[in-house]
Amino acid sequence: MLLADDHAVVREGLRAFLELQDGMEVAGEAADGAAAVDAVAQLAPDVVLMDLVMPGLDGVGAMRELRRRGSAARVIVLTSFADDERLLPAIRAGAAGYLLKNVEPSELARAIRAAHAGEALLDPVVAARLVDALATPSGEGRDDAGHDGLTAREREVLELIVAGESNKRIARALGISEKTVKTHVGHVLAKLGVTDRTQAAVHALQSGLVGRRS
Repeated sequence: MLLADDHAVVREGLRAFLELQDGMEVAGEAADGAAAVDAVAQLAPDVVLMDLVMPGLDGVGAMRELRRRGSAARVIVLTSFADDERLLPAIRAGAAGYLLKNVEPSELARAIRAAHAGEALLDPVVAARLVDALATPSGEGRDDAGHDGLTAREREVLELIVAGESNKRIARALGISEKTVKTHVGHVLAKLGVTDRTQAAVHALQSGLVGRRS
């Protein structure tokens, strides 16, 4: 894992906590986006915790550069900001998760494990803002005819993905097993032509497959 944040005290606190977690190892740190990109190239971490506001190359710029280079690292944004000006560019740059710095330590650890497993988690506040920012008004553009080939159950799963729910919580909400949820998620990603849950949520909201949640 790589920690990218311009505040040394934040990096030290994260390292101290994460190195106590089973199966987690902090391979390196970076104080700005350019250093983070270089460190990913050198260390090949599975997961990067990325601050957005850093000197020089910021977090979004670093994620765009990592994508351009074809990096396989899963980037979780860890920031103090949930405004649209930062949220939307980060999601579109390929963030595998977006958490606020007031996140509970246990939730941070869960998000890291989820990202490593190919899932993507959003802070509930962030998920709500994403829905507000991307949902089409009055359901305009909704594809109720099932143009993307989603079954009714897959649409239910997609709605919960958009809400930022994990596989465990989706399973609990729908009364099905986690294994079944994983199968449905795989089908949803394939049918929407996306590679991860965050991009599935963005696609669903922009296309109107899922409308604004009350």
